[in-house]
Amino acid sequence: MNHNALRRDTNAAATELGYIFTFLLGVLLLTMFSLWAWDIETATRERWNENAIQANMDDLAAAVERADEASRMGAVDYAERVEWRLTEADESRMTIILTDTNIELIHDTGDLDTNVSISGTGAGSHEGTLTLAGIDSIWVVHYQGVTSIEYDRPQHQQ
Repeated sequence: MNHNALRRDTNAAATELGYIFTFLLGVLLLTMFSLWAWDIETATRERWNENAIQANMDDLAAAVERADEASRMGAVDYAERVEWRLTEADESRMTIILTDTNIELIHDTGDLDTNVSISGTGAGSHEGTLTLAGIDSIWVVHYQGVTSIEYDRPQHQQ
């Protein structure tokens, strides 16, 4: 004979609650790991951007110093192409300004602003302002007593 009777058995319910809490604990741990990994990736990208920008600025300053050295030789024209390393930052929001004493990078948000001092010992003045949108190189040019930064290769002057 088959007796159907209701029983108060809480073992199955406790097991189901254990499964649910274990699942939620797994979701929590995976979420924490994802956030941790994202923070590491973001910090690495920001550090790479800062290092690439600093290396670019150092290369540009070295080229300006070589142009200054050439300018002290007399009536010499000088041009040098400086490769610009790509960054993850929005370079259309970056501007480089060359003055007699430094090269300054200005970012619209101010997060990546930096500058590099130059000796300014050339035989002429320094000038130039460039927006970095879409460029892969910058030309450092000394021509007729002025050292400047340019987008394009200087053309032969007659």
